[in-house]
Amino acid sequence: MNAVGADARPSPAAGMSVFERYLTLWVALCIVVGITLGQLFPAPVQAIGKMELAKVNLPVGVLIWVMIIPMLLRIDFGALGQVRQHARGIGVTLAINWLVKPFSMALLAWIFIKQLFAPWLPADQIDSYVAGLILLAAAPCTAMVFVWSRLTNGDPYFTLSQVALNDTIMIFAFAPIVALLLGVASITVPWDTLLTSVALYIVVPVIIAQAVRARVHKRGGQAALDALLRALGPWSIVALLATLVLLFAFQGEQILRQPLVIALLAVPILIQVFFNAGLAYWANRAVGEKHNVACPSALIGASNFFELAVAAAISLFGFDSGAALATVVGVLIEVPVMLLVVRWVNASKAWYEAGART
Repeated sequence: MNAVGADARPSPAAGMSVFERYLTLWVALCIVVGITLGQLFPAPVQAIGKMELAKVNLPVGVLIWVMIIPMLLRIDFGALGQVRQHARGIGVTLAINWLVKPFSMALLAWIFIKQLFAPWLPADQIDSYVAGLILLAAAPCTAMVFVWSRLTNGDPYFTLSQVALNDTIMIFAFAPIVALLLGVASITVPWDTLLTSVALYIVVPVIIAQAVRARVHKRGGQAALDALLRALGPWSIVALLATLVLLFAFQGEQILRQPLVIALLAVPILIQVFFNAGLAYWANRAVGEKHNVACPSALIGASNFFELAVAAAISLFGFDSGAALATVVGVLIEVPVMLLVVRWVNASKAWYEAGART
């Protein structure tokens, strides 16, 4: 990824692929297609849902690997050696992602889902909605943060090093944090399924991606790796869309009965995005980091690795669970909300640099 000159900041439309730019539209279409298929062909949809091994749906497991591995191929864990060069920004990023974000979401979920919105939500799904929101917040963004960073002229080396470090921590911290917060929320933790999900959707894909990355890079260098990523990109997109179609096929009856659910679930997600982005941005300014470090730090604190969250929610609670639906709401609002954050940090650059101490 190349840095962009300070006077040549790209517009969001110019810096994103067609799929990235219209992700919300594609997700909305998946809702329509999925619900329609679930209503017209309930038997085949239910048959797909029963294709499980150790509580893991096999078709979805394959789709999620196709979705996640190309994203993990972009991560160079060799960048961990650069962490020392951005110690203050890395410190802010880690604090927001692991000490603030999951816990603030647990609090927001309790306030909005279990208290304020409870009368308008299906009573038997409330705990599941809370679990889905926690899963969403416990997985820091991996792939899309490179897009957000590019749109703000973020330091590419800082972005790479913070993503590599977050992914390393996620291997060890995701399951304990999720289990802790689910326990606090009085939700039974299926430890065997949770650990299986971590192994299937974090550990094994990371190992495969890094092995493939090393082999391709050794044979053809960065050009060969870039070519592979371009070739795999469409498959990753198709896998994401297919997963969402299946999920909404199972969720269709519930959504048709309770269309307000999606809007209510979006409220704590939106609050957390703006809270974490603002806190990270302010904290970087307070410790004297450069603007091109503060931007990707704020953006990774605000966005989520929603592919992992969706996978974990399906494995832990099932296709037709409130948890799965809650994670998909995160996908639905990801792009428009993050583009607002991008515009905000770009527009406030003069304010940031006037007050950042050195």
